[in-house]
Amino acid sequence: MSKLTPVDKWHLTLVFLGDAPAAPVLDILRDVPSPGPFELRLTGGGRFGSACWAGVDGDLAALNELRNSVRDALTLGGFPSDNRPFHPHLTVSYRPDPALRQTLAGYAGQPWPVTEYSLVESANGQYERLATWPL
Repeated sequence: MSKLTPVDKWHLTLVFLGDAPAAPVLDILRDVPSPGPFELRLTGGGRFGSACWAGVDGDLAALNELRNSVRDALTLGGFPSDNRPFHPHLTVSYRPDPALRQTLAGYAGQPWPVTEYSLVESANGQYERLATWPL
């Protein structure tokens, strides 16, 4: 059985910045327009290499609007843009496990409200929220 990613590390990445200085990113994100609160749910799943993931469903238009607003603001602020297609997902394990993948394939979770987004710094496998903004 796969070791699952601890719940305190669960997140959806809107834009990956790598080693970017926090202060200018905070200034930029402070002014990102909000789509307002919306609902998402986990549904389905699969694998990217050794990572098992759960898919995301629900108000994907609002999620994409938020993601695009964040990405566009960061690009205008001089940060490199990630132009790859956005595939929202939650990584649930970094160990390949056919049983987990099969379980996720048919999974349909309960909706949850998305009411905020955060700037998160990752260092040595630890996540720290630097700031959070309401939707």
